[in-house]
Amino acid sequence: MYCEAEPYSRVFIELGPFPVYWYGFLIMLGAVIALIVAQREGNRLGLHKDFFIDLLVFAIPAAIIGARLYYVIFQWENYNSFGDIIDIREGGLAIHGALIASVLVAYIYAKKKNVSFWKVADIAAPSILIGQMLGRWGNFMNQEAYGGPVSEAAYQNVLQYVPDWIMNQMCVDGVYHHPTFLYESLWSMLGIVLLLVLRYKVNPRRGVIFLSYVMWYSFGRFFIEGMRTDSLYIVPGLRTAQVISILLIIGSIVLLYYRRKKGYDDVLYDGTSLKPNKNSKKKKKK
Repeated sequence: MYCEAEPYSRVFIELGPFPVYWYGFLIMLGAVIALIVAQREGNRLGLHKDFFIDLLVFAIPAAIIGARLYYVIFQWENYNSFGDIIDIREGGLAIHGALIASVLVAYIYAKKKNVSFWKVADIAAPSILIGQMLGRWGNFMNQEAYGGPVSEAAYQNVLQYVPDWIMNQMCVDGVYHHPTFLYESLWSMLGIVLLLVLRYKVNPRRGVIFLSYVMWYSFGRFFIEGMRTDSLYIVPGLRTAQVISILLIIGSIVLLYYRRKKGYDDVLYDGTSLKPNKNSKKKKKK
C-alpha cells in the first residue's frame, strides 16, 4: 500500500554535543524496570537485596557484547573496521546473542554466590520479557525490524485499527510494512501474563518458568521472523533466528524431561521441597 510519512527522529534528547538515541534509552528503561521487578521478587524469595543489581553489572555489558557479536558474525561482509563493529547507534543487536551471553553470565554468577541458577532464572524470566517488550520499541524508533509490504486486504481487515502514529513509522520507501516489532512486543506482553500466572497461581517446579519463557518466546519468534525483511541467515533461505528458535524449543523440552527424570526439579518455585522429610519418617517408625 502506498503511503507518505516522515519518520520520527531517532534522537531522544541532546545532552550538549552528545545525542541520546531512543534505541539506547528504551533498552535501558526496559533494563531498569526489569531490575525492579526481579529485585522485589528476589527479596520475597530470600535473595540478598543487591543480588540482581550486582548481577546486572556483569550481565548488561555481556548481553550487549553478545548481541552485537551475534549480529556481526552473520553480517560480517558489511563491516569494514572495528569502529563499524562497535557502532550500535543504528541498531544491529540480536536478542538471541544477548540471551546466550547473559544466561552464561547468570549461571557463573549464581555458582559463585552459591545460589541455584534455576531459582535465579525463574525469578528473572518475566523481567527478561519486560526488557524485550520495551526494547522492540527501540526498533520502532529506528524504523527497523519490520515485515514485508502490507497488502490491501491485510490493512482493511486488521492494520487499519493500528494507531496512525505506529503505521506512519512503518511507511518505508512509500510503502506500509508489517509492524513485526509490535507483534513481538504484544507476544512478549502475553508471555509476561502467562509467566506471572505460573508463578503465583501454579507454583511449578523450579526451572519450569524459565524454560516456559524460552519456549514461549521461541515459538512466537519463529513465526514473526518469517515475516521480517531484515533476517540474518545461516545460509541463503535458512533464517538464523528460526533455526535457533526450533533448537531452543527442543532443548527446553529435553531439559524439562531430564530434570524431572533425574529428580533435579524436586523444589517448587517458592522453595518448597518435594523431597520426603527423613526426620519425620524416623519419628513415625518410633
